[in-house]
Amino acid sequence: MRSIAGIVIALFIPVALFAQLEDKVADRIWESARVMDEIVKGPDSSIPKDLLKKANCVAVIPAVKKAALGFGGQYGRGAVSCRRDQGKGAFGPTSMISVSGGSFGFQIGGQSVDVVMLFMTPKSMESLLKDKVTLGGDMAAAAGPVGRNASAETNATLQAEILTYAKSRGLFAGVSLKGSSLRPDNEANQSLYGRKVEAKQILVDNSVASPAGAQKFVDALTRASAN
Repeated sequence: MRSIAGIVIALFIPVALFAQLEDKVADRIWESARVMDEIVKGPDSSIPKDLLKKANCVAVIPAVKKAALGFGGQYGRGAVSCRRDQGKGAFGPTSMISVSGGSFGFQIGGQSVDVVMLFMTPKSMESLLKDKVTLGGDMAAAAGPVGRNASAETNATLQAEILTYAKSRGLFAGVSLKGSSLRPDNEANQSLYGRKVEAKQILVDNSVASPAGAQKFVDALTRASAN
């Protein structure tokens, strides 16, 4: 009887953990979509729509929190989608990502913030395929300009490959993520797609179909960058 009970427990625990992971991934996608919808409904001081239209990829990491590391580090997980046809077409399948480290702080207040990242160049799009990329080191990143009518031709925009924003208390502001590390969340992708998939298959090759559970995020991106 003990051996049977042990087998049942051994089988049940992985299933329970996998279900829990699925729930967390679904929550991240829902929250990421919510952040993009708030850009559409937000005040004139929101992320410029012309930048959203030009972005090759858009990532959202909702509720980034301070990590208890003693040196101001942060950690969060979210979602990213890239445009098809080399960054010029409609948004494709969703890939899960994580951000950690750095000391970008919470300059606009609050203990957690929603982070939005615009990948403005093909090179920045390729950074999403690497195991780890350090912002401000491996890839030029800058705090993005705000305002519906903000010019996309600012010095920061011309020089930076990634523009970064944070939202707290309903307001978006450009924020520096220098020193933060960005990497694919392979475990979450496996949960989302039901099998192991590479970020390249999702974001560049578009060789996998976007799961129904991820469509909410893609739809929100489409609305936020619409004419």
